[in-house]
Amino acid sequence: MSQKREELEHRLKLRNIKPGDYEDIREIMMSIYQDKGMAWTRQELKNQLKAFPEGQICIEDNGKVVAAAFSLIVDYTQFGDNHTYDQITGYGKFDTHDPEGDTLYGTDVFVHQEYRGMRLGRRLYDSRKELCENLNLRSIIAGGRIPGYANYAEEMTPRKYIDLVKNREVFDPVLSFQLANEFHVRKVITKYLPEDKDSRAYATLLEWINIYYEKDEKLIGNKKSIVRLGLVQWKMRRFSNVDDLMQQVEFFVDTISGYKSDFCLLPEFFNAPLLAEFNDMDASEAIRNLADYTDEIVSRMSDLAVSYNVNIIAGSMPEYDGKKLRNVSYLCRRDGTHGKQYKLHITPDEASYWGLQGGNGIHVFETDAGRVGILICYDVEFPELGRILAEQDMDILFVPFWTDTKNAFLRVNTCAKSRAIENECYVAITGSVGNLPKVENMDIQYSQAAIYSPSDFSFPHDSIVAQASENAETTIVADVDLDLLTKQRKAGSVRNLEQRRLDLYSIQWKQKK
Repeated sequence: MSQKREELEHRLKLRNIKPGDYEDIREIMMSIYQDKGMAWTRQELKNQLKAFPEGQICIEDNGKVVAAAFSLIVDYTQFGDNHTYDQITGYGKFDTHDPEGDTLYGTDVFVHQEYRGMRLGRRLYDSRKELCENLNLRSIIAGGRIPGYANYAEEMTPRKYIDLVKNREVFDPVLSFQLANEFHVRKVITKYLPEDKDSRAYATLLEWINIYYEKDEKLIGNKKSIVRLGLVQWKMRRFSNVDDLMQQVEFFVDTISGYKSDFCLLPEFFNAPLLAEFNDMDASEAIRNLADYTDEIVSRMSDLAVSYNVNIIAGSMPEYDGKKLRNVSYLCRRDGTHGKQYKLHITPDEASYWGLQGGNGIHVFETDAGRVGILICYDVEFPELGRILAEQDMDILFVPFWTDTKNAFLRVNTCAKSRAIENECYVAITGSVGNLPKVENMDIQYSQAAIYSPSDFSFPHDSIVAQASENAETTIVADVDLDLLTKQRKAGSVRNLEQRRLDLYSIQWKQKK
């Protein structure tokens, strides 16, 4: 390689600023702010580095600083929104820096004019965000110049100008860049930099919210980020009584718990083998006799959840709600409490054979491993329900199902994956396999348990976190990252929840009178 070519090569390095970088930094500031008297003195730089060395970041190329970003930590309540640059920076001395503060305040970002177009500013902004997250600060706030406003000051107010920049009708060299870096405008402030004639002394108060901020971190008992899901693909087999059934349930709960899972999901009507005891009865009478076992099974499930330290989604079972027979799924938490979700949409067969009726409410359940929802089988085929749960900040949707044929399974499966993508959540589904020759309406089974995710770079390319073999009794155990959901909702390449046109449409839950 020739010496000339070596001289032309960039060798970019992101690092913290050192006192010896002053001349490089001053050169950049003078070229940018030459008419504004905004270049710092050597002493001011020393003061800034002494106050908060971690917050002063630069990019060097072949040993020369070509871009830099400066920041400090403040208790933002001490300043409020109507501050000036001099007030919040202590006239450039950074003696307002408060290590116990909650906000990273960005004071300056600048790039050498010869390095424009290389997106170095974006690198600096990303490093600031990383710093904010690592320090567990609430947000980044900055006062942003609007130098392009000078060309429009006689025609419109600053607010109108900012709206045009937001809508990309007008380009502003500072504000357009900040909006592209996920900052939003909180308000317009005046006299922020009185010497900034291009901005007419106006500025935008900008904020980037740290979605990972934890106000009160605890040493133990924090909300989990990595959650382990255990799914049971259950084989239908004859059981002579509830004890036999629960022995098999306990085997799988023990297995799932042995992998330190946070949840164990069972299929819809996993207790259907007990129907064989009532095979001489009419189907509607048999299912009502099966409902008599539900209280006992729920009680024993709750005991298993506590003793094996795992939250159990107990598939579904028939249950009387007053004088109405419904299909219910119980969430048995490992702290001893429980909740339940009725199936809302009853299939034609369930209605005609058994006389089941749909429930009237839908819930998101708080657990020690995230906010979860439950949709039983057919319910997942109604996208409105998943969206209502997503609007209540659901992290994981559990879908216990029972399907007899492959086409029935594919309806549930396809819709479950769609719910994961459109609602930016995880969806776990499982059903039963095998057959029950002497149980009417439950004779054959088809299942392929799976865990689905949103479809973006942070997740599997096909949205499949894990998937079981078809029609085999087995389990799935897999981890899901709840922090990735937060990241997806705020910074994904598409943001289905955030970008809904709520000015045009919405989903309304009608409370039963």
